[in-house]
This record gives sequence, C-alpha cells and structure tokens, in this order.
Amino acid sequence: MHYLTVDLRISSDEYIKMYQTPGIAVMTHSRDGRSLRFPAKILQPFVTREGVAGSFRIGFDREMKFQSIDRL
Repeated sequence: MHYLTVDLRISSDEYIKMYQTPGIAVMTHSRDGRSLRFPAKILQPFVTREGVAGSFRIGFDREMKFQSIDRL
C-alpha cells in the first residue's frame, strides 16, 4: 500500500457544500508536493463543528484507489 500525508483545514460550511454535491473531490497537495484528489466523503468521520482540520495519512492501493485514512 502507498501512503500520502496531507494537512487539511476545511471549514464546516465549506465541507457541507462539498458533501452535498455527489462525487465532489477534495484537491490538495501532499507534504511531499504531489497533487492529490480524493472523494470528500472519506473525511466524514473527522468532521467537527469547526469542519475538518489536521494531518491525515491516506492509503492507496497500486492502482491509486483509496483504501484508508487515519488522523495523525
């Protein structure tokens, strides 16, 4: 499995807009500078009243399909 680490800060209003749009993706950069795009819905377990904030390790298989996400 391949892992990328990202630092995110998404307000609750911004996340709600993303989550309500089917198929919307979060676009960001990993700490090593690679562009990364993933479904907004994978962040749902980490949403608080303030939104989503923190560092996350995202795991992908060899075809770069999402496998796991963990808060660091």
